[in-house]
Amino acid sequence: MEYLVRDISKNIIKKLQPNKVVIVFGARRVGKTVLVKEILERIEEPVLTLNGEDINVHDKLAIRSVENYRQILGSYKLLYIDEAQKIPEIGLKLKLMVDEIEGLKIIISGSSSFDIYKDAGEPLTGRKYSFNLFALSENEYSQIENSISKVDKIRERMIFGNYPELLHIPDKEDKIDYLNEMVSSYLLKDILVYEHIRNSQKIFNLLRLIAFQIGGEVSLQELGNQLGISKNTVEKYLDLLSKVFILHKVEGYSRNLRKEITKNARWYFLDNGIRNAVIANFNPIESRNDIGALWENYMISERLKYQEYKRLSSNNYFWRTYEQQEIDWVEERGGSLFGYEFKWNESKVKIPSQWQNNYPNASFEVINRHNFERWLK
Repeated sequence: MEYLVRDISKNIIKKLQPNKVVIVFGARRVGKTVLVKEILERIEEPVLTLNGEDINVHDKLAIRSVENYRQILGSYKLLYIDEAQKIPEIGLKLKLMVDEIEGLKIIISGSSSFDIYKDAGEPLTGRKYSFNLFALSENEYSQIENSISKVDKIRERMIFGNYPELLHIPDKEDKIDYLNEMVSSYLLKDILVYEHIRNSQKIFNLLRLIAFQIGGEVSLQELGNQLGISKNTVEKYLDLLSKVFILHKVEGYSRNLRKEITKNARWYFLDNGIRNAVIANFNPIESRNDIGALWENYMISERLKYQEYKRLSSNNYFWRTYEQQEIDWVEERGGSLFGYEFKWNESKVKIPSQWQNNYPNASFEVINRHNFERWLK
């Protein structure tokens, strides 16, 4: 089976240090376990591997004492825990290990940020390095693709997304089955388990509404009215969907100018395939009327991967005025502003006059299918 080296690997290896904890977050099935195992093979060091979904592991770690953990580890100085968020009080247990067992290196992975952020975040302050793993990136595909074939491949990925297992599923119908199974059986699992939400249909309906509003501001009140739930419940569900790496929130940019809109946020899917599965539309690019939304969503998810893997510090926004002037994506970094507009087809787009007048030192660039590679390298 073909394996693509993940861009994040070097950063993780660099931070895998004695008496530190490396945390690898990511949605289910994006390749966290495969990534960590590949890293462990590369560093060629004996490792003790535990699975947080194994109840016996819970029992072994239940006694929170240094002596118990010394006995479990034996001569191992490298510990890997998969699905670590399933283990009660995991943060306090890891803190005790790295504080008291000299030279111990720990790497853990989790498919949701609920318990790891909540239970491990504070206890591990100053003791952890966190990384987000996404589905495969365009840069990672470059290991097996050239620039000539990439545009055709992108047409497919804008429909089916970037989950690693899709590389090994050539048949279109099998890809659809895979993504439908992902949506029905995996993606909402953490929300339903950890937050004890019984009515998963409401969350699914919320996802559908978001899927049809890619690139537009989302009103929580309107969503609540359509779903028959409160605005606060909508806000809670969206927060949960971001914590399990399904959605990503982008807020409006403003320097308090009265003509700029910042009240409502925009929401994007972290994978196009999941978005299309939610709306049950896998038609090819040529026969769709939402190609602009697909391209915008795809580019934003790819840019988020780029920022994470390059450790690029940036505040991300959209920009729009009441006069309907807008920019899809704004990055604030290094004291400068960078504006980007996403267009599938190569076309001339004028810089919005209000952007140019209000932010004369800011840049503006159109990202299309012919120049996107440079933007993601």
